[in-house]
Amino acid sequence: MEHFQNSDKAAIALVASNKTDAFVLERAKKFGVPTYTFTRKEMDAGKLLEKLQAEKIDWVILAGFLLKIPAELIRAFPERMINIHPALLPNYGGKGMYGHHVHEAVKAAGDTQTGITIHLVNEHYDEGKVIFQAATPLTPEDTPESIAQKVHTLEHRYFAEVIDSLI
Repeated sequence: MEHFQNSDKAAIALVASNKTDAFVLERAKKFGVPTYTFTRKEMDAGKLLEKLQAEKIDWVILAGFLLKIPAELIRAFPERMINIHPALLPNYGGKGMYGHHVHEAVKAAGDTQTGITIHLVNEHYDEGKVIFQAATPLTPEDTPESIAQKVHTLEHRYFAEVIDSLI
């Protein structure tokens, strides 16, 4: 959020979450950004789309959002909904592949690198057009926890910058 605080290209107009205790809601309030919480049922019934349209949202940026997004919502933001995934897609993508599940799979496979993928969202988990990828080397000593730290560093380094370049 800091990155966009004084941006002349984009502003964060709303932070929405299906988790009422999500830390991002606290951060948003700290930065004076309006928040909105919703249930899966409300999202599936079109309430989230109604809210985004009412707020005149241009882009939807997903981070840590695990629910399957309704096709109607995706179609409302063609080429304007992006997600960040904690692996180098197409590896370790799809339903159930998030957070520690990804890092444990990377470790179990003995991969020598991992990274992040920023991609457009389509109607299939983690299959949208890749916009950007960044990799980090791994060693045999890495654990799922240290892998998570390396990925988190990449997310912080690149996500806002890539968003900025798209808008």
